[in-house]
Amino acid sequence: MIARIAVPDPGELRGDVAELLPLIAPPGREPAATMAVLARQPDLLAPFLGWAAALALNGVLPHRDHELLALRVAWRCASEFEWAEHVEYARAAGLAEHEIAAVAGDIDATAWTGPEAALLRAADELHATTTVSDATWRELSAHFEPQALVEMLFVVGQYTMLSMVANAAGIDAPDGSTGWTR
Repeated sequence: MIARIAVPDPGELRGDVAELLPLIAPPGREPAATMAVLARQPDLLAPFLGWAAALALNGVLPHRDHELLALRVAWRCASEFEWAEHVEYARAAGLAEHEIAAVAGDIDATAWTGPEAALLRAADELHATTTVSDATWRELSAHFEPQALVEMLFVVGQYTMLSMVANAAGIDAPDGSTGWTR
């Protein structure tokens, strides 16, 4: 993929943004390329990071469910970058390698729990139609409280947006990424 918006060098960034970016990087890694690209519009970076942190840290969805949604969205949006980013997070959330691979497959061909299958279906439906069918909503409602249902919608929305950013800006997955077999 050809980068349309290059990841900036630290010297190109406003001082406060150049100081912030390393703080959001996972230990031993560079900040996510989507965040580095967002730093080119510095007035949006801090508010977005606040939102993303609130969704990740203050959410009620189990981390595993959050990552199932993130991976399914990345797959549906054909975002190799977001897929690679979230494979790492999914592993940390306890998803096994075969489960990570299965996120990219037929929901009914894998032994997902009822709530997991409903989450994956919701991500598919939101991707395809921007809404969730009544049948899927009933299944979700049987397993999740209203605050988790709201969060699920925002998780899908956030990773759809980030997938769009990565795809449109031409952000490649990091070298050595695994699991992308599209």
